[in-house]
Amino acid sequence: MKPKDRVIFALDVPNIIDAERYITLLDVNSREDYRVGAIKIGLELFMGAGLAVVRIIRRPVMLDLKLHDIPETVERAILRAGDLGVTFVTLHVQQRDTMRRAARAAEKGGIQLLGVTVLTSMTGADMDDLRYTTSEPSDRAIYLARMAWQEGITGFVASAMEVGRLRAQLPKSLLVIPGIRPAGADAGDQKRTGTPAQAIADGADYLVVGRPIRDAPDPAAAADAIAAELPPDRSAS
Repeated sequence: MKPKDRVIFALDVPNIIDAERYITLLDVNSREDYRVGAIKIGLELFMGAGLAVVRIIRRPVMLDLKLHDIPETVERAILRAGDLGVTFVTLHVQQRDTMRRAARAAEKGGIQLLGVTVLTSMTGADMDDLRYTTSEPSDRAIYLARMAWQEGITGFVASAMEVGRLRAQLPKSLLVIPGIRPAGADAGDQKRTGTPAQAIADGADYLVVGRPIRDAPDPAAAADAIAAELPPDRSAS
């Protein structure tokens, strides 16, 4: 795996016109000269462009809709996602039956499920508001990931602050880490962030990077700079 293959660009734009611009700027559909390894399509773009944007991307797609519904609805949605040919689908880690059925559907559709543990925008105060037994977001994230692993979910979205603990406790899991910011960059509305190199050193498989690339004067150069911070694949050493 090349360092750039670890970078998932969060294509957080409102419409397909803007999406096509970044796909071109980052050479996403190039066989060799692509700048990022995968594309994340979130709620904003999916609402603005629908399935059309999935079909114009010829790299792995992370469909980040963070599914959270009754078991049958989630199961059926994942089966439909399999029809689209996306690589990753996210869902909130909640009900055990939902996770079991989602895992079976994902296996049938050839999808890597990513369990969303605790959003990177959440803090200890948010934990208290929800009356969780812990005020520490990382503790909650670890607990949820371990529960989801028991139900067949092997991939997780978590912050850079807990990636090391997740790698130690679930060594065979696939870890996708958002909230990545180059050193000195503005965190924005993210509260639990990390640098690219540190997240990989702690055990991340993939990094989700949005604003540091999207809002850069030269998005391609920004993507190249992030990839340059990363070491080769752990398994290759």
